[in-house]
Amino acid sequence: MQILTLGNELLKQKAEKIEKINSETVFLAKQMLEILARDKGVGLAGPQIGVMKRIFVVHVQDDIERVFINPSILETSVKTYKFEEGCLSIPGIYANVVRSESIKIQAWNEKNRPFTLEAKGILARVILHEYDHLEGVVFLDRIPEGKRKKLIEKYGKKNGSSPQKES
Repeated sequence: MQILTLGNELLKQKAEKIEKINSETVFLAKQMLEILARDKGVGLAGPQIGVMKRIFVVHVQDDIERVFINPSILETSVKTYKFEEGCLSIPGIYANVVRSESIKIQAWNEKNRPFTLEAKGILARVILHEYDHLEGVVFLDRIPEGKRKKLIEKYGKKNGSSPQKES
C-alpha cells in the first residue's frame, strides 16, 4: 500500500463507517501500523492509503499503538495551542496549526471493543489530525489561505506537480 499525496481527490472525501469489524478490518489495522512504522509517522488514516473507511492508527512516542475505528469526538477543550504539523500525505511541508489542547474520543478497537479515551498534548493533536482525514480535511486546510497557497506552491515545485485543487 502506498500513501496518497496532496492533489489526490480521495484526500478531500469523507470516509464511510465500517459496518462490521472482522478479520479484514484487523488485517487492515495491522497493515496501517506497519506502514506507519515504515514511514516513521505518528498517525495514518484509511483515506491516506485509498481506503475510504473510518479507521486510523496512531503511535506517539512513549505511548502504545492505538487503532480507532468509527471514532467520534465527544469533547474538545476550549484551550488551544499552536504547534508545527506535517503529514505523510504532504511530505516535506510543515506549518503551525491551532488545535484543542485536550479531547475526549470514543471509538472501537480492532478487537471489536468500544473505548473512550481522554487525550491531551501531542496525542490529542495527532488524533485530531487523523480524524480530520476521515472528514476529507488535511492540515493545510486549517491554516490561513495565503500561507496555505504558498505551501501548496512550494510542495508542487518540490514534487514537479501542481496540486491546484487543494486551495
